[in-house]
Amino acid sequence: MKLIVLVFLFLLSGWQQIAGASAAITLPNGFQITVALEGVPDARSLALGDQKTLFISTRRAGKLYAARDEKGDGKFSRPVLLAEGLRMPNGIAFHEGALYVAENHRITRFDGIEGRLHNPPAPVEIAKLPTERHHGWRYIAFGPDGLLYVSIGAPCNICNEPGYGTIIRMRPDGKGRELFAEGVRNSVGFDWAPGTGDLWFSDNGRDWLGDDLPPDEINRAESPRLHFGYPYCHAGYLADPEFGMLRPCEDFTPPALTLGAHVAPLGIRFYTGKQFPAKYQGQLFVAEHGSWNRSEPVGYRIGLARIESGEVKSYEPFATGWLGTGGAVSGRPVDLLEMPDGSLLVSDDHAGLIYRITYNP
Repeated sequence: MKLIVLVFLFLLSGWQQIAGASAAITLPNGFQITVALEGVPDARSLALGDQKTLFISTRRAGKLYAARDEKGDGKFSRPVLLAEGLRMPNGIAFHEGALYVAENHRITRFDGIEGRLHNPPAPVEIAKLPTERHHGWRYIAFGPDGLLYVSIGAPCNICNEPGYGTIIRMRPDGKGRELFAEGVRNSVGFDWAPGTGDLWFSDNGRDWLGDDLPPDEINRAESPRLHFGYPYCHAGYLADPEFGMLRPCEDFTPPALTLGAHVAPLGIRFYTGKQFPAKYQGQLFVAEHGSWNRSEPVGYRIGLARIESGEVKSYEPFATGWLGTGGAVSGRPVDLLEMPDGSLLVSDDHAGLIYRITYNP
């Protein structure tokens, strides 16, 4: 009997911690946040299959998961382990029935995965990638042109290495690889603007210039082969102490939005659903993962960029509370995924949770 009581208290404690994880989050009036899925340590990128299967990647854990909302109530079933022993499988994307997975050194494809969650097919390698581990966790997504976009982060804090600090794109079979954007230190999230189809992406600024420099960035690529400054210029105006004398900031495309230094923007998502009020539709949500080496932590929230005619007019907090008093951290937002019903999922690699944000006044 004593053992049963101890088990019950342990489970109750875990439930209270999970319930508290969402209860601490502050949102605008009318919005609610709940835990949609637990038990996914190091939850990172999110992708949705044609049959509404939720796929979740990790980075440090080296694992890949899937889960389904069996009851249609916004709660996902216990995650199914699809693969393990992978090398930083951060980026994932679903396209024409297949799940694409970006490890540090390659991109693979799991064909017909939704019909084989409990017996996954062997992955098919479609592309090899650089093997440097510094900023080697890739982000991938399919664009409106049907091409697969891949970020290749700089293999350092600050350096000038050809072939790195880029976003490339390729056909779904891995062929036809080409440069799309350069001067990008480390992007871990991008999306395409509704209407224009322009690529917007997050970019994490360099370290060790102090607490307040340089600002992190959200960039807009209206056309291919634009250069966004790294390693010569940061945030459109700040010449790098080591490389800035080589090329002036005027040579490069300035950011669409500068954020706080070291807030670490990762996933970004244009909201195209109808569940949220009209003033949120077509706007850009940004997951600020949070600082790791700042004397006072910043970030650990979701921001909202209000955009008109392709220009950012304002930036404001949308979801806060993961950063508590005294710098206590309860969660770190990573990726954002809009669901068919207009709700918004948020991954948290610190707490190992997936949240669901809904609107119901």
